[in-house]
Amino acid sequence: MPTYLVELLVTLLIILAGAEVFTNALEYLGERLKISEGVTGSVFAAIGTALPETLVPLLAVFAGGSDVRVNEEIGVGAILGAPLMLSTLSTALMGLAVLRSRGGHGLLRPEPRGLRRDLNFFLLAFLLAGVAMFVPFEWKAARAVLALCLVTMYVVYLLLTLRASADLVASGHATEAPEPMHASRLGLPVTGWVILLQLLIGLALLVLGTRGFIHGIEGVSRLLGISTLLLSLLIIPVATELPEKVNSVFWARRGKDTLAFGNITGAMVFQGTLLPALGILLTPWQPSREVLLGVVITLAGAAWIRWAASPQGIRVWATLVGGGLYLTYLALTLG
Repeated sequence: MPTYLVELLVTLLIILAGAEVFTNALEYLGERLKISEGVTGSVFAAIGTALPETLVPLLAVFAGGSDVRVNEEIGVGAILGAPLMLSTLSTALMGLAVLRSRGGHGLLRPEPRGLRRDLNFFLLAFLLAGVAMFVPFEWKAARAVLALCLVTMYVVYLLLTLRASADLVASGHATEAPEPMHASRLGLPVTGWVILLQLLIGLALLVLGTRGFIHGIEGVSRLLGISTLLLSLLIIPVATELPEKVNSVFWARRGKDTLAFGNITGAMVFQGTLLPALGILLTPWQPSREVLLGVVITLAGAAWIRWAASPQGIRVWATLVGGGLYLTYLALTLG
């Protein structure tokens, strides 16, 4: 097996281990703080599982290889690829997980206000991020204003989500950690300091794995003859984000639909605001065929779920549409 592929697989395992350690600690933090499933899913779990995608563009731009253009392409691909996958493939896999038990016309029942809030913020922010691609790189002040708008949107989103937490807890949507904390299996007590220690260990593994993963992506792109940008759009989010979104599959199967959707839509908001802000400030952030097509498909997937959501829930078959949209993107970019 080529060295670059081995490096990619090894660093991927490190990333997945770090994400598992980190999110496991986050669940205990949410339970300890007595916050709602909506906050844990849309904020804590979403940010935790988005850390690899956050670190990839940062490390690619600031600590990547000697080829600046390749570093920037990896950064842009990591930023835009995750929302594309989340709004299409992740929702489809969640629907497939419950298709047999609930049927195509069965319902997924996430808390409706939180779902609408997540999708509304994402659609507005990602549309703004797409418009920013047409602002020349030399117009730094205009780009800075757009980036600040995206950051402000996420801050407002956090405040609204946290404000809604108390009512959700009162109505039976409090966070409960589904599995034992990993540190407790080593005989450590589940205290605030131990939770913090496990969070830091998870973060360290994510940083270590992501550094090697960037180098592996560069090598594999040369090996396969595929542009670094396209490979980053397709491989990085699937490798670093999709495995953690399996949490949504497990939560949906256990009937925890609020956590299942929040894990996906909360990550979409995080990655549709803060990460594009980084891209606008640190990279050329220019439109290309692969990028523009990805933006359009991403917005279409999110808009579809927003339209299909009703106060009663979302039909299982409606979530499967996202899978078709993702396959359409693959066909148009790789064909």
